[in-house]
Amino acid sequence: MLSGRTSVMVAGVCGVFFVAYCIYFDRKRRSDPRFKEKLRERRRKQKVSSEKSALTKLPNLNDEEAVQKFFLEEIQLAEELLAQGELDTAVDHLTNAVAVCGQPQQLLQVLQQTLPPPVFQILLTRLPSISQVRSAQSSLTAVVIC
Repeated sequence: MLSGRTSVMVAGVCGVFFVAYCIYFDRKRRSDPRFKEKLRERRRKQKVSSEKSALTKLPNLNDEEAVQKFFLEEIQLAEELLAQGELDTAVDHLTNAVAVCGQPQQLLQVLQQTLPPPVFQILLTRLPSISQVRSAQSSLTAVVIC
């Protein structure tokens, strides 16, 4: 068995080696020519994902006025984005509008008649995310009117 003093020495040497390895690895990582580029890209992706999550915040579902305002804003934003050619973002806003709508089937019928077929197909592929939001709404027993 090792004595107490030897154990402390072994632990100290292992600690020094670990710190040295950390310093070596950090220096190697920072000297990579693409380090700053990768860092900027990671931060940009985080910013985009946080902005996207901020967009999907639903209003208080018990407040009919807030829901109606949110619904109209989402439809208006979607129309503007469609006019600019930003299909994915427009479909995201349409998805939010369908999520808070009290009669989503009727809204989808109207959208099918008014939207170009490719855009409507994109919306249909995102229907499962709408059903998740709708199930969350039903658990809150909210009264929602489009």
